[in-house]
Amino acid sequence: MTIVPAVLDAAALAGGRSRRSDYIATLTPGNKTDFLVVPDESAPDAPTAVSTLFSHPDQVRALIADGKPVLWNGDDAPERPTAPKPGIPASPDLTGHPRVGVWIDETDFLHQELQADGRYDETRGGRPHAYQGRFWIDGDRIDYLDDLGFWAYGEWKNDVLHHAHYILRLGS
Repeated sequence: MTIVPAVLDAAALAGGRSRRSDYIATLTPGNKTDFLVVPDESAPDAPTAVSTLFSHPDQVRALIADGKPVLWNGDDAPERPTAPKPGIPASPDLTGHPRVGVWIDETDFLHQELQADGRYDETRGGRPHAYQGRFWIDGDRIDYLDDLGFWAYGEWKNDVLHHAHYILRLGS
């Protein structure tokens, strides 16, 4: 069998991570991982194994995502997690959500208003409406889709929003 990571981390492959345990999808204690198992005759190397997942999923012996079986012997695994629907999700109603409000970076350059209708509006360097778009919150992660069509993301750590190189706190 060929066993390959199902998620490849280009930053780690280029030496951009300081610790192996920080690599996405690494098989290290404590990490939930994503990996793929394909018979050698179907995939003699890692790139072919990943291609097999998309071209011949019936030949996949196992696909583990986030530490849970998704495919097993070419079929959906029992109690497989439901996959999200493809496409851009509708904006949720975030009325009363604790993370709705204006987030301000440490230098007062960036003000990011997260609105209850799932839209955001950024002021940068005093320029209002510099970026606008939609956002989605999933646990401590936030995904942005700007009206210009690009995606960005951020993460909360101890109620501090880390977005790009900015560190933002909820304004009062």
